[in-house]
Amino acid sequence: MKQNRISSLLSLIVLAILTASCYNDDVEIRTITEVVTETDTLHLDPVLVSQGKEVFRHDTFGDEVFWTDVLHIDKAILGQANGGYGSGVSPETALAVGLKVDAEAIPVEVAAAILAGEVDLTDPATTIELLRLNSVVGVKGTFNNAGDMTAVGITCALCHSTVDDSFAPGIGKRLDGYPNRDLNVGVIISLTDNAQFLADLLHVDVPTVNAVLNGWGPGKFNAGLTIDGKALKPDGSFAANLIPAAYGLQGVNLATYTGWGDMVYWNAFVANLEMHGLGNFTDHRLNNASKFPIAAENNFGNVQNSPDLITPKLPALQAYQLSLNAPTPPQGSFNPEAANRGQVLFNGVAQCATCHVGPTFTDSGFNLHAPDEIGIDDFEAERSPTGLYRTTPLRGLFARSKGGFYHDGRFATLFDVIEHYDSHFGLQLSSTDKNDLVEYLKSI
Repeated sequence: MKQNRISSLLSLIVLAILTASCYNDDVEIRTITEVVTETDTLHLDPVLVSQGKEVFRHDTFGDEVFWTDVLHIDKAILGQANGGYGSGVSPETALAVGLKVDAEAIPVEVAAAILAGEVDLTDPATTIELLRLNSVVGVKGTFNNAGDMTAVGITCALCHSTVDDSFAPGIGKRLDGYPNRDLNVGVIISLTDNAQFLADLLHVDVPTVNAVLNGWGPGKFNAGLTIDGKALKPDGSFAANLIPAAYGLQGVNLATYTGWGDMVYWNAFVANLEMHGLGNFTDHRLNNASKFPIAAENNFGNVQNSPDLITPKLPALQAYQLSLNAPTPPQGSFNPEAANRGQVLFNGVAQCATCHVGPTFTDSGFNLHAPDEIGIDDFEAERSPTGLYRTTPLRGLFARSKGGFYHDGRFATLFDVIEHYDSHFGLQLSSTDKNDLVEYLKSI
């Protein structure tokens, strides 16, 4: 039975790949709000955008020194049968933890091999071949002249790209800028046989490290863990935030949930301190040992590497990210009449547009607010230098709804978000009003 399912999946992949040249994008339908305006028509240098696309998709910034030399994730992928350790990572396992495959990177001859039954999705050797083809989104393997994989690193696309599933679940055309809300970052990191490194960094034991990594869940990551060492919220639940979108940031001031900095700052922060690439990074705020003890102890606010593999690439990376327009909601995904009514409420009595100002749907200028303004706890805000929360831009909300809403997914549905604000601000919205607002949010 299992073999039949695998064969059916393989046939689907083959058929899609062999007909890829005939594949046409669906026509995008403009929403009633027509929010795609001049903010999406930036006069970006096409050469710089093209360079940034390559950086976003394929540049590891030299982070193999961490993922390979320290955590040995390459050996975990290989498995004992291929010169590594453990059972290895098969395509079946990789897809199960949310990794995606770029079907357009798979050549026809590989499709023919799949069709001939020569490919085993339960074999880590198949994953190695997919890495050789550079088709695993956000994961890049290095191979020697003998064809052996000697290192592995990650790129921006690991967390901030997904695929359209047009060929099979987890396999399709890339969707850059979309958050991968299937990606289980913690489980992937937990494949290391050197969790002691992380335990020493955080001043805890290995079982604690593993419990935390396995507690985040799909689509979530605790970017502050190696900065302040806080693994749990005050209520004892795991502190992890939803992977954010990297599209629709034209005209948006700050790029993070709590306003650490703008897009260029956060790109540098992540490339150096989260991906562990080899670059230069300065933020003297991280020298505050009481607020950021892990960062201060390890001098993360004063990173120097020669050569610097990150800083020269930041302009191109920014240009590509600015070229990523928010996706348009598919036709039929919302009720137009209800959305029209919801738009009136959004801009009027519901007071949403007080902060979510179109066309960017965030505040113009200083888009940060105190926790009590929005009626939530200050835990995540206080982990940042600002102590505040950013007004999240809302365009393309439908494409990042998996996992819930707010920074940590605390609200399961848009209706729950509206209920929260109705209660917090005493709006006294009717059930019909709330449903209409939901339809409008789905249309943005």
